[in-house]
Amino acid sequence: MYEPIRTKSVHSSMAGTTSDFPHRSREEELDIQLAGHLAALLAITDELRTIAPSADLDAAAERLAEQVSRLRGGATMRALPTAGAPQSSAALHRRAHALAGRALVVAASRADTAAAILAAERMDAHAAAPAGPKELSTAH
Repeated sequence: MYEPIRTKSVHSSMAGTTSDFPHRSREEELDIQLAGHLAALLAITDELRTIAPSADLDAAAERLAEQVSRLRGGATMRALPTAGAPQSSAALHRRAHALAGRALVVAASRADTAAAILAAERMDAHAAAPAGPKELSTAH
């Protein structure tokens, strides 16, 4: 019914064999993930700074850049704000809040206190940001 396997498997699972590709540790993977979330949060923060400049956003951008540089082991590349149709500040604050939440979860799982505190502070700041014009709903 079944034909026997005639060739050696390419997925060697025998003990003592080494693979040809490098593996990252869990800590390295979490560092990469956290740096990505914080870099995305930094990009949104920079975009918010162009819409509504504030000292709080300037300070947050600097702290975010420091954390990303620490996690990536080098200088942080800063993105220029998008040139397309400007997004509402309320939409940007919602995105920033969600990203800060993701960063907080990863920072907590890797026990990075500095990044966790920064992410929690940014969540609070974006949650407290003015919501902008309210949308009308059809529900009563």
